[in-house]
Amino acid sequence: MLTRKYAVTASALVLGMVFATETFAADVTWNVSLWGKKRAFTEHVEKLAEEVAARTDGKFEIKLNYGEALSKSRENLDGISFGAFEMAQFCASYHADKNPSLTVLELPFLGVADLETEVKVSKALYDHPAVQQDLARWSAKPLMPSPMPQYNFAGKGDAPDQISDFDGMRVRALGGLGKMMEAVGAVPTSVTASETYQAIDSGTVQAAGFAPHAHLAFKTIEVADWWTKNLNPGTVHCPVVVNTDAYAALPDEFRTALDESVGPALDHYLATYAAVYDKWWPELDNRGITQVEFSEEELAAFREKAGPIYDAWIQEQTANGLPAQELLDMVRSVING
Repeated sequence: MLTRKYAVTASALVLGMVFATETFAADVTWNVSLWGKKRAFTEHVEKLAEEVAARTDGKFEIKLNYGEALSKSRENLDGISFGAFEMAQFCASYHADKNPSLTVLELPFLGVADLETEVKVSKALYDHPAVQQDLARWSAKPLMPSPMPQYNFAGKGDAPDQISDFDGMRVRALGGLGKMMEAVGAVPTSVTASETYQAIDSGTVQAAGFAPHAHLAFKTIEVADWWTKNLNPGTVHCPVVVNTDAYAALPDEFRTALDESVGPALDHYLATYAAVYDKWWPELDNRGITQVEFSEEELAAFREKAGPIYDAWIQEQTANGLPAQELLDMVRSVING
């Protein structure tokens, strides 16, 4: 009897271990590489993780890793390419040569009126075969954008009264925004977001171009004397991508849960970002930061400088094998549609 009892117990234990192993194997954990801290810029990723967990009863976990814990911000696309993590956020201007198709959305003065339009045009771009092929070189599939409003500059020292005052000014400006500032005589630098506060404080750069949430998150307004309220020269494009192999390996129900969570995640992002301005304007007033407003004549002169930038982008990307004019025309059509 003792032998039989132990045999039954052992059998039950083995069976339980099999079930436990099967349950554990069915669970999926994805790591997301982010930088900085939790902020408006990452709220859609936060919400995506919540939605996916809820839709899969916690069996599919998306783990957010901040502070460049997994990778430096400029190396996130590389990390995706060799499967170091399953999901990442990056900005196209960090490595324009690696994702040239995305840089069309970083051209200056595209005329994107609001974040909803930016979401719409981003999704249209992601659906274009040339963009999918471009990112597939890095085993990356675009999942959702990180829509941002037009950048404006916060700076230290004398406030610019006219566009010519930017001549010779060292500014933190990336991508098309950097080219735009270069066209008016500024000296753009590619200081990372995390390094910008120190760069302004030490005088390495005199001003930095960010969306309001980033000026708050990276504390540039703590060392700024002025802010360009209506320059609106452009923005950067920062998608959230997933590793194509990891995406393909998901069980069907998990893949569906991920795809269906994108809409609620973006809705949450837009609502969160709207609330940023409730804090932004009082913060400027409380700190006594001068809000610079340029005249229409000055802005028109500024926009005129954008023409050659468009021409150069089309020429360069066509030479790279992209249907550059087609991509730009599509973007403009969606924006104006």
